[in-house]
Amino acid sequence: MSYAIIGFGNIGQALAKAFARKGIEVSVATTRDPESFASAAAAIGPTIIPKKLAEAVKADIVFLAVRFESHEDVAKALPSWKNKTVVDVTNAYGVPPEQLQGQPSSRAVAQAFTGGKLVKGFNHLGAAVLAQEPTVHGGRRVVFLASDDDGAAAQIGALAENLGFSPIKLGGLSEGGLLVQARGNSWGQLIFKDLVKFD
Repeated sequence: MSYAIIGFGNIGQALAKAFARKGIEVSVATTRDPESFASAAAAIGPTIIPKKLAEAVKADIVFLAVRFESHEDVAKALPSWKNKTVVDVTNAYGVPPEQLQGQPSSRAVAQAFTGGKLVKGFNHLGAAVLAQEPTVHGGRRVVFLASDDDGAAAQIGALAENLGFSPIKLGGLSEGGLLVQARGNSWGQLIFKDLVKFD
């Protein structure tokens, strides 16, 4: 299984740190030349591999850690996203609900990634929290996942566990997705909730 993070701002780097802690190789890409962020990637760890966008999107699982407004540009990097799982880490804060045609922001993202399986996840925590070691006080930090594809949700749930988090599935995009999305000037009810699960 191959992994990529598209976007290497605060959230992208926080995700990269989660992969680096477990020694899991992950490609990182932006619309810029890989050399421009190679030193930042190297500072995180040797398993963080800077690549061009066209190369990175070949991964099986792609984390979308860009500004919401940029998701369509990333989607155009491939003619079809068939057999790929896209993890939507975006937040559409400030995007008018009418621009989303009243639907959850993650559904708008899913429509752009033709043929792909979309999971909303890892977006409810601030970058500083997401970057921390997820083992807290003997428990594990929670990440919420929502998807209309049970298989994709299970796949990302297993990856989240592998990264040290405790995944909680919220159901489909129209129900669970609304709890972890931002749009207009409102935040979903679970955004910024830093929860720890004890087994």
